Amino acid sequence: MMIDFNNLEINNLYSQTEFEKKVVFFIKEWFSGTDTVSVQTSGSTGTPKIFEIEKAKMLYSARMTCNFLDLKKNDIALICLPIEYISGKMMVVRAIERKLKLVIAEPTLKPLENLISEIDFCAMTPLQVENSLDKIHLIKNLIIGGAAVSESLKIKIKQTLQLSDSQTNIYETYGMSETLSHIALKEIFPNQNQFFTVFENISISLDERGCLKILAPNLNNEILVTNDLVEITDENKFRFLGRIDNVINSGGAKIFAEELEALAKKEIPNEVVFLGLKDEILGKRLIAVIEGNESAEIIESFQKIQFEKKYHKPKQIIFVEEMPRTSNGKVKRIELRQMIESN
Repeated sequence: MMIDFNNLEINNLYSQTEFEKKVVFFIKEWFSGTDTVSVQTSGSTGTPKIFEIEKAKMLYSARMTCNFLDLKKNDIALICLPIEYISGKMMVVRAIERKLKLVIAEPTLKPLENLISEIDFCAMTPLQVENSLDKIHLIKNLIIGGAAVSESLKIKIKQTLQLSDSQTNIYETYGMSETLSHIALKEIFPNQNQFFTVFENISISLDERGCLKILAPNLNNEILVTNDLVEITDENKFRFLGRIDNVINSGGAKIFAEELEALAKKEIPNEVVFLGLKDEILGKRLIAVIEGNESAEIIESFQKIQFEKKYHKPKQIIFVEEMPRTSNGKVKRIELRQMIESN
Protein backbone atom coordinates (compact mmCIF):
# COMPACT_ATOMS: atom_id res chain seq x y z
CA MET A 1 0.00 0.00 0.00
CA MET A 2 1.25 3.48 -0.89
CA ILE A 3 -0.22 6.77 0.40
CA ASP A 4 0.49 9.97 -1.54
CA PHE A 5 0.46 12.86 0.92
CA ASN A 6 0.70 15.37 -1.91
CA ASN A 7 -2.76 14.22 -3.08
CA LEU A 8 -4.25 12.82 0.09
CA GLU A 9 -7.90 11.79 0.16
CA ILE A 10 -8.49 10.43 3.65
CA ASN A 11 -11.90 8.97 2.90
CA ASN A 12 -10.45 6.92 0.05
CA LEU A 13 -7.79 5.18 2.14
CA TYR A 14 -8.53 1.47 1.97
CA SER A 15 -6.36 -0.74 4.15
CA GLN A 16 -6.09 -4.51 4.03
CA THR A 17 -3.57 -5.75 6.60
CA GLU A 18 -3.79 -5.04 10.34
CA PHE A 19 -0.70 -2.84 10.14
CA GLU A 20 -2.14 -0.82 7.28
CA LYS A 21 -5.32 -0.30 9.31
CA LYS A 22 -3.26 1.01 12.25
CA VAL A 23 -1.37 3.44 9.99
CA VAL A 24 -4.61 4.71 8.41
CA PHE A 25 -6.16 5.09 11.88
CA PHE A 26 -3.21 7.25 12.97
CA ILE A 27 -3.47 9.40 9.81
CA LYS A 28 -7.17 10.01 10.51
CA GLU A 29 -6.33 10.77 14.15
CA TRP A 30 -3.71 13.26 12.97
CA PHE A 31 -6.15 15.15 10.76
CA SER A 32 -8.84 15.20 13.46
CA GLY A 33 -9.45 18.31 15.56
CA THR A 34 -7.17 17.32 18.47
CA ASP A 35 -3.88 19.09 19.22
CA THR A 36 -2.13 16.00 20.58
CA VAL A 37 -1.64 12.28 19.88
CA SER A 38 -0.86 9.38 22.24
CA VAL A 39 2.57 7.76 22.11
CA GLN A 40 3.82 4.65 23.89
CA THR A 41 7.41 4.26 25.10
CA SER A 42 9.28 1.06 24.22
CA GLY A 43 9.79 -0.10 27.81
CA SER A 44 13.40 -1.17 27.19
CA THR A 45 14.59 0.54 30.40
CA GLY A 46 11.45 0.27 32.51
CA THR A 47 7.67 0.00 32.44
CA PRO A 48 6.16 1.23 29.14
CA LYS A 49 4.33 4.58 29.46
CA ILE A 50 1.72 6.32 27.33
CA PHE A 51 1.78 10.09 27.09
CA GLU A 52 0.34 12.88 24.95
CA ILE A 53 2.50 14.84 22.46
CA GLU A 54 1.63 18.07 20.70
CA LYS A 55 1.29 17.69 16.94
CA ALA A 56 3.07 21.03 16.39
CA LYS A 57 6.18 19.69 18.14
CA MET A 58 6.09 16.49 16.08
CA LEU A 59 5.94 18.57 12.90
CA TYR A 60 8.99 20.54 14.05
CA SER A 61 10.90 17.31 14.66
CA ALA A 62 9.85 16.00 11.24
CA ARG A 63 11.03 19.21 9.57
CA MET A 64 14.50 18.90 11.13
CA THR A 65 14.99 15.38 9.78
CA CYS A 66 13.57 16.19 6.33
CA ASN A 67 15.81 19.25 6.03
CA PHE A 68 18.92 17.35 7.16
CA LEU A 69 18.32 14.59 4.60
CA ASP A 70 17.14 17.06 1.95
CA LEU A 71 13.87 15.22 1.38
CA LYS A 72 11.57 16.81 -1.18
CA LYS A 73 7.89 16.72 -2.10
CA ASN A 74 6.95 13.45 -3.90
CA ASP A 75 10.01 11.61 -2.61
CA ILE A 76 9.22 8.02 -1.62
CA ALA A 77 9.52 6.90 2.00
CA LEU A 78 8.88 3.49 3.53
CA ILE A 79 7.46 2.84 6.99
CA CYS A 80 8.28 -0.53 8.56
CA LEU A 81 8.29 0.36 12.29
CA PRO A 82 5.43 -0.21 14.76
CA ILE A 83 3.00 2.71 14.62
CA GLU A 84 2.39 2.52 18.40
CA TYR A 85 5.82 4.03 19.09
CA ILE A 86 7.26 7.44 18.28
CA SER A 87 9.57 5.90 15.65
CA GLY A 88 6.65 4.70 13.53
CA LYS A 89 4.46 7.73 14.11
CA MET A 90 7.27 10.10 13.11
CA MET A 91 7.72 8.33 9.76
CA VAL A 92 4.09 9.21 8.98
CA VAL A 93 4.48 12.78 10.26
CA ARG A 94 7.58 13.30 8.08
CA ALA A 95 5.58 12.14 5.07
CA ILE A 96 2.80 14.56 6.03
CA GLU A 97 5.17 17.48 6.62
CA ARG A 98 7.13 17.04 3.37
CA LYS A 99 4.23 15.66 1.26
CA LEU A 100 6.01 12.38 0.54
CA LYS A 101 4.69 9.16 -0.94
CA LEU A 102 4.63 6.61 1.88
CA VAL A 103 4.97 2.89 1.23
CA ILE A 104 3.61 0.75 4.08
CA ALA A 105 5.51 -2.46 4.82
CA GLU A 106 4.88 -4.86 7.70
CA PRO A 107 7.26 -4.22 10.64
CA THR A 108 8.86 -7.65 10.41
CA LEU A 109 12.52 -8.65 10.62
CA LYS A 110 12.60 -8.60 6.79
CA PRO A 111 10.57 -5.50 5.89
CA LEU A 112 12.28 -4.97 2.52
CA GLU A 113 11.52 -8.48 1.29
CA ASN A 114 9.11 -7.23 -1.40
CA LEU A 115 11.00 -4.03 -2.27
CA ILE A 116 12.00 -4.01 -5.95
CA SER A 117 12.51 -0.32 -6.79
CA GLU A 118 14.49 2.52 -5.25
CA ILE A 119 13.12 4.66 -2.44
CA ASP A 120 14.39 7.91 -0.95
CA PHE A 121 14.02 7.35 2.78
CA CYS A 122 13.51 4.65 5.38
CA ALA A 123 14.00 4.14 9.14
CA MET A 124 14.84 0.67 10.48
CA THR A 125 16.14 -1.09 13.57
CA PRO A 126 19.57 -2.79 13.52
CA LEU A 127 17.90 -6.23 13.47
CA GLN A 128 15.85 -5.27 10.42
CA VAL A 129 18.95 -3.99 8.62
CA GLU A 130 20.83 -7.18 9.53
CA ASN A 131 18.12 -9.18 7.75
CA SER A 132 17.80 -6.80 4.78
CA LEU A 133 21.40 -6.31 3.64
CA ASP A 134 20.56 -7.53 0.16
CA LYS A 135 18.08 -4.66 -0.32
CA ILE A 136 19.53 -1.62 1.49
CA HIS A 137 21.26 -0.44 -1.70
CA LEU A 138 17.77 0.51 -2.91
CA ILE A 139 17.45 3.14 -0.16
CA LYS A 140 18.92 6.61 -0.73
CA ASN A 141 18.74 7.72 2.94
CA LEU A 142 18.55 5.14 5.72
CA ILE A 143 18.44 5.97 9.42
CA ILE A 144 18.96 3.22 12.01
CA GLY A 145 17.62 3.51 15.55
CA GLY A 146 16.00 1.72 18.44
CA ALA A 147 19.32 0.18 19.51
CA ALA A 148 23.02 0.77 18.96
CA VAL A 149 24.49 -0.27 15.60
CA SER A 150 27.11 -2.93 16.32
CA GLU A 151 30.59 -2.89 14.83
CA SER A 152 29.91 -6.17 13.04
CA LEU A 153 26.81 -4.70 11.37
CA LYS A 154 28.76 -1.61 10.29
CA ILE A 155 31.30 -3.89 8.62
CA LYS A 156 28.55 -5.88 6.85
CA ILE A 157 26.91 -2.65 5.64
CA LYS A 158 30.20 -1.36 4.26
CA GLN A 159 31.05 -4.62 2.51
CA THR A 160 27.56 -4.96 1.04
CA LEU A 161 27.27 -1.40 -0.28
CA GLN A 162 30.80 -1.21 -1.64
CA LEU A 163 30.07 -4.27 -3.77
CA SER A 164 26.87 -2.68 -5.10
CA ASP A 165 28.45 0.72 -5.81
CA SER A 166 25.50 2.21 -3.96
CA GLN A 167 24.82 5.92 -3.38
CA THR A 168 23.12 5.12 -0.07
CA ASN A 169 23.68 7.37 2.93
CA ILE A 170 23.24 5.70 6.32
CA TYR A 171 23.01 7.31 9.75
CA GLU A 172 22.72 6.02 13.30
CA THR A 173 20.21 8.00 15.36
CA TYR A 174 20.18 9.27 18.93
CA GLY A 175 16.87 10.07 20.54
CA MET A 176 13.97 8.90 22.66
CA SER A 177 10.22 9.26 22.93
CA GLU A 178 10.60 12.46 24.96
CA THR A 179 12.65 14.09 22.15
CA LEU A 180 10.10 12.97 19.54
CA SER A 181 12.44 10.52 17.83
CA HIS A 182 16.06 11.57 17.21
CA ILE A 183 17.78 14.88 17.95
CA ALA A 184 21.18 13.83 16.55
CA LEU A 185 22.56 11.70 13.71
CA LYS A 186 25.90 9.96 13.19
CA GLU A 187 27.00 8.98 9.69
CA ILE A 188 28.10 5.36 9.36
CA PHE A 189 28.17 5.08 5.54
CA PRO A 190 29.86 6.10 3.29
CA ASN A 191 31.88 7.74 6.10
CA GLN A 192 32.05 6.28 9.59
CA ASN A 193 31.96 8.99 12.25
CA GLN A 194 32.50 8.49 15.97
CA PHE A 195 30.42 11.47 17.11
CA PHE A 196 26.73 12.34 16.85
CA THR A 197 25.89 15.76 15.37
CA VAL A 198 23.01 17.53 17.10
CA PHE A 199 20.32 19.31 15.08
CA GLU A 200 20.00 23.10 15.10
CA ASN A 201 18.29 24.89 18.01
CA ILE A 202 19.12 22.05 20.40
CA SER A 203 21.62 22.55 23.24
CA ILE A 204 23.50 19.78 25.05
CA SER A 205 25.45 19.70 28.32
CA LEU A 206 26.50 17.30 31.09
CA ASP A 207 25.06 16.85 34.56
CA GLU A 208 27.15 16.08 37.65
CA ARG A 209 27.17 12.36 36.77
CA GLY A 210 28.54 12.97 33.27
CA CYS A 211 25.15 12.20 31.69
CA LEU A 212 23.68 14.09 28.74
CA LYS A 213 21.24 16.96 29.29
CA ILE A 214 19.14 18.14 26.35
CA LEU A 215 17.51 21.53 25.92
CA ALA A 216 15.13 21.38 22.95
CA PRO A 217 12.34 23.91 23.59
CA ASN A 218 10.68 23.25 20.24
CA LEU A 219 10.32 19.57 21.14
CA ASN A 220 9.92 19.48 24.91
CA ASN A 221 9.16 22.22 27.44
CA GLU A 222 11.54 20.73 30.02
CA ILE A 223 15.30 20.18 30.12
CA LEU A 224 15.69 16.44 29.57
CA VAL A 225 18.18 14.75 31.89
CA THR A 226 19.17 11.37 30.45
CA ASN A 227 20.98 8.40 31.94
CA ASP A 228 23.36 8.34 28.98
CA LEU A 229 27.04 8.88 29.73
CA VAL A 230 28.61 10.89 26.91
CA GLU A 231 31.71 12.80 25.90
CA ILE A 232 30.98 16.26 24.45
CA THR A 233 33.61 17.65 22.06
CA ASP A 234 31.93 20.93 21.13
CA GLU A 235 28.52 22.55 21.39
CA ASN A 236 26.84 20.18 18.90
CA LYS A 237 28.87 16.92 18.91
CA PHE A 238 29.03 14.09 21.41
CA ARG A 239 30.16 10.47 21.72
CA PHE A 240 27.94 7.94 23.46
CA LEU A 241 29.77 5.96 26.17
CA GLY A 242 26.92 3.94 27.68
CA ARG A 243 23.92 4.12 29.97
CA ILE A 244 24.72 4.83 33.61
CA ASP A 245 22.24 2.05 34.50
CA ASN A 246 24.51 -0.39 32.66
CA VAL A 247 27.76 0.68 34.34
CA ILE A 248 29.11 -2.32 36.22
CA ASN A 249 31.02 -1.65 39.47
CA SER A 250 33.30 -4.64 39.88
CA GLY A 251 35.80 -4.51 42.72
CA GLY A 252 35.66 -0.71 42.70
CA ALA A 253 36.29 -0.40 38.96
CA LYS A 254 33.59 1.16 36.74
CA ILE A 255 33.04 -0.84 33.57
CA PHE A 256 31.04 0.53 30.62
CA ALA A 257 29.09 -2.42 29.23
CA GLU A 258 28.36 -0.84 25.83
CA GLU A 259 32.05 -0.10 25.16
CA LEU A 260 32.95 -3.75 25.80
CA GLU A 261 30.06 -4.89 23.60
CA ALA A 262 31.24 -2.72 20.71
CA LEU A 263 34.72 -4.21 21.11
CA ALA A 264 33.41 -7.78 21.23
CA LYS A 265 31.27 -7.33 18.13
CA LYS A 266 34.38 -6.58 16.10
CA GLU A 267 35.36 -10.21 16.60
CA ILE A 268 32.08 -12.14 16.69
CA PRO A 269 28.83 -11.66 14.73
CA ASN A 270 26.51 -12.79 17.53
CA GLU A 271 24.70 -10.41 19.87
CA VAL A 272 26.84 -9.92 23.02
CA VAL A 273 25.71 -8.30 26.27
CA PHE A 274 27.95 -7.67 29.29
CA LEU A 275 26.23 -7.86 32.69
CA GLY A 276 27.19 -7.64 36.33
CA LEU A 277 25.96 -10.43 38.59
CA LYS A 278 25.99 -10.20 42.38
CA ASP A 279 29.29 -11.28 43.92
CA GLU A 280 30.22 -11.32 47.63
CA ILE A 281 33.81 -10.23 46.99
CA LEU A 282 33.62 -7.99 43.89
CA GLY A 283 30.15 -6.58 44.41
CA LYS A 284 29.42 -7.31 40.75
CA ARG A 285 31.00 -10.11 38.75
CA LEU A 286 31.42 -9.31 35.04
CA ILE A 287 29.96 -11.86 32.63
CA ALA A 288 29.37 -11.93 28.88
CA VAL A 289 26.12 -13.31 27.48
CA ILE A 290 26.25 -14.46 23.85
CA GLU A 291 23.16 -15.18 21.77
CA GLY A 292 23.15 -18.46 19.86
CA ASN A 293 24.47 -21.97 20.23
CA GLU A 294 27.75 -22.47 22.05
CA SER A 295 30.64 -23.25 19.71
CA ALA A 296 34.40 -23.58 19.99
CA GLU A 297 34.78 -21.17 17.06
CA ILE A 298 32.89 -18.36 18.81
CA ILE A 299 34.75 -18.91 22.07
CA GLU A 300 38.06 -18.87 20.20
CA SER A 301 37.10 -15.60 18.47
CA PHE A 302 36.04 -14.13 21.80
CA GLN A 303 39.44 -14.97 23.31
CA LYS A 304 41.08 -12.80 20.63
CA ILE A 305 39.44 -9.64 21.95
CA GLN A 306 42.07 -7.14 23.11
CA PHE A 307 40.54 -5.78 26.30
CA GLU A 308 42.11 -2.52 27.46
CA LYS A 309 42.05 -3.49 31.15
CA LYS A 310 42.50 -6.87 32.80
CA TYR A 311 39.20 -6.47 34.67
CA HIS A 312 37.37 -5.94 31.35
CA LYS A 313 37.72 -9.67 30.61
CA PRO A 314 34.53 -11.42 31.78
CA LYS A 315 34.73 -14.02 34.51
CA GLN A 316 32.27 -16.20 32.64
CA ILE A 317 30.77 -16.61 29.16
CA ILE A 318 27.16 -17.75 28.97
CA PHE A 319 25.28 -18.73 25.80
CA VAL A 320 21.51 -18.23 25.49
CA GLU A 321 19.32 -19.36 22.62
CA GLU A 322 17.54 -16.01 22.34
CA MET A 323 17.73 -12.74 24.24
CA PRO A 324 14.55 -11.01 25.43
CA ARG A 325 13.84 -7.95 23.30
CA THR A 326 11.31 -5.17 22.93
CA SER A 327 9.26 -5.09 19.72
CA ASN A 328 11.72 -2.60 18.21
CA GLY A 329 14.75 -4.81 18.84
CA LYS A 330 16.28 -3.49 22.07
CA VAL A 331 17.66 -6.12 24.43
CA LYS A 332 15.82 -6.12 27.77
CA ARG A 333 18.87 -6.15 30.03
CA ILE A 334 16.96 -6.39 33.30
CA GLU A 335 14.94 -9.35 32.04
CA LEU A 336 18.10 -10.98 30.63
CA ARG A 337 19.88 -10.58 33.97
CA GLN A 338 16.92 -12.08 35.82
CA MET A 339 16.87 -14.98 33.34
CA ILE A 340 20.58 -15.67 33.92
CA GLU A 341 20.32 -15.40 37.71
CA SER A 342 17.31 -17.72 37.89
CA ASN A 343 19.23 -20.38 35.97
